[in-house]
Amino acid sequence: MLIFTRKKTVYLKDLFEEDHVDMHSHLLPGIDDGAKTTEDTVKLIDGFKELGIRHIITTPHIIQGVWPNTSGIIREKEQEIRPHAERQVSSFRAAAEYLMDESFRELVRERDILCLKDKYVLVEMSYISPPISLFDILFDLQVAGYTPVLAHPERYLFYHENFDMYAKLKKAGCLLQLNLLSLSSYYGREVHKTAMKLLREGLLDFVGTDAHNSRHIEYLKRKFRIEAPEILRELISNNKAVFAP
Repeated sequence: MLIFTRKKTVYLKDLFEEDHVDMHSHLLPGIDDGAKTTEDTVKLIDGFKELGIRHIITTPHIIQGVWPNTSGIIREKEQEIRPHAERQVSSFRAAAEYLMDESFRELVRERDILCLKDKYVLVEMSYISPPISLFDILFDLQVAGYTPVLAHPERYLFYHENFDMYAKLKKAGCLLQLNLLSLSSYYGREVHKTAMKLLREGLLDFVGTDAHNSRHIEYLKRKFRIEAPEILRELISNNKAVFAP
């Protein structure tokens, strides 16, 4: 394990390569807890552009009983927003962020999945507890030919005292996506601490803004004090290598 003791103060914009790809956001208006109107969406995309993000894969929630989106609803909204988005950035497309539950397993069986690209699927868990059938779901995904990408693993508080679970998730074929805001104190001290540990130990694969609103964008423009900017650069490069159009 590498040990990093000196933190460096950086702007994320300075770490992003040309044509950075963001693969986790909530920019489609009115269908989840992200952008509420088309005007909100345009403003958020303009903020992405200021950060140096040129390619966007936006990922509205699919959570039955809360945000019961479907692939059809998301595609329709994507077509509505794309002309506005492509006046500001180089490419814009929609996938989804799926809560891993029994409804999701049914979508996997039906192959009704909106992928980030190729067969990469963005998934999340409840913040209260992991699904009882977590590893069965991950297995089902891979048998169906998909690669799960777990959103914001650092935010699942139930794993903070059971850190070995992150390695088990990786061993089970699950890739891990860091929320960039977790590198600050935005979500609290414990989330920040876990994010830094995941970064230092090389357990992360990708980064995402998970931007929902203008407040998120403003935080992302601030300076960050980071222990391992060289590892963060690698994750940023991974985004481009895997998800660029």
